[in-house]
Amino acid sequence: MANNKERIKLTDIEIQQINESHKSFLHEFKSYEKELVDFLIEDALDNQKKQMSITYLWFLKSTKELVAYVTVLADAISLQGELKEHFRQQGVLYKSLPALKIGRLCVSDEYLGRGIGTLMIEFTLVLAQRISKEIGLRFITTDAKRNPDTRKDSVHFYKKFGFEILRQREKGTIPMYKDLIKE
Repeated sequence: MANNKERIKLTDIEIQQINESHKSFLHEFKSYEKELVDFLIEDALDNQKKQMSITYLWFLKSTKELVAYVTVLADAISLQGELKEHFRQQGVLYKSLPALKIGRLCVSDEYLGRGIGTLMIEFTLVLAQRISKEIGLRFITTDAKRNPDTRKDSVHFYKKFGFEILRQREKGTIPMYKDLIKE
């Protein structure tokens, strides 16, 4: 890549599910979000072996460098309040609805702002649409971070893709969802 801020295209990326062969270089992944790096190194492969989540590693084809990862798992949205009433009016009387959760999404510091996060959301949307053809799946969920002290606000990032806040919280993460049917 000639320009350090050149946008990355999906054709520049190779996506692989994490496996044993990746363990030797995971520690080279750098992100200001230490918790996400720790998950990748310490828990991602183990969680996958236990069938708790699947982690997709994103490699830049030209350099074979690990530039990002996304972890997904099964989830459900518990229907409460306005959301419960909204679905009741549509004849949906369940207490919860099936979802695919973005458990972790992280881009290496060097590649921030180059469109990889957007590609990962699009990848997850396609994955969810594909899965929904085989099993019931209505939503994508995530727990977004809101940090008023910095410009690193993932709530704003997810809102750009149509995610809505499920419940406001004073501290910690903000549960968000995207309805796969609502367009």
